Amino acid sequence: MSRRVVVLDYGSGNVRSAVRALERVGADVELTADPAAVAEADGLVVPGVGAFAAVMEQLRAVRGDQLIERRLAGGRPVLGICVGLQVMFTAGDEHGVRTPGLDQWPGEVVRLDAPVVPHMGWSPVRAPEGSVLFDGVADERFYFVHSYAVQTDPAAALGGDSPLEPPLVTWAEHGVPFVAAVENGALSATQFHPEKSGDAGAQLLRNWVNSLGR
Repeated sequence: MSRRVVVLDYGSGNVRSAVRALERVGADVELTADPAAVAEADGLVVPGVGAFAAVMEQLRAVRGDQLIERRLAGGRPVLGICVGLQVMFTAGDEHGVRTPGLDQWPGEVVRLDAPVVPHMGWSPVRAPEGSVLFDGVADERFYFVHSYAVQTDPAAALGGDSPLEPPLVTWAEHGVPFVAAVENGALSATQFHPEKSGDAGAQLLRNWVNSLGR
């Protein structure tokens, strides 16, 4: 049975490649910001390219922040990609300007401290045991294009007092270690672009699509 996936259409660039990649792994995909379609879909993908502040402004313009919050409150799966991962954190700090994010996870998005920025190209990741996203592709490389990242562990920041399972955090490195992906109940996200990551990225998307409705 084909899973229905909405790619959130809020003005972000490069969404067509995400749509095509999801279709190739068997999803029935719609590009829209219609609240009813977003609410009813088996999965919602939040893409993102460019600056943190601009993405947050565009999201709020179509009430994407509310749509994401409502889905997650109901335990409905959401997948963020690139800046779509970054906005799930508390805030982004770009060029000295701090912009509040969606605050689903604790942490701030800051500039990479590396000899060459942006980080552009293929890099390995360190995925934790039990990862759904990286099942079968934990040893592969994925395609990154970014100058900013989360460099603190959201699982550690949440502490051990929460009754909920801590998020599974995948790491990569470019000058410094940074968060490459997070899996936390209904909410998952990747800093890299799975739709540009060849067979490994296709398998990761397939893993996510196959998990919908379980």
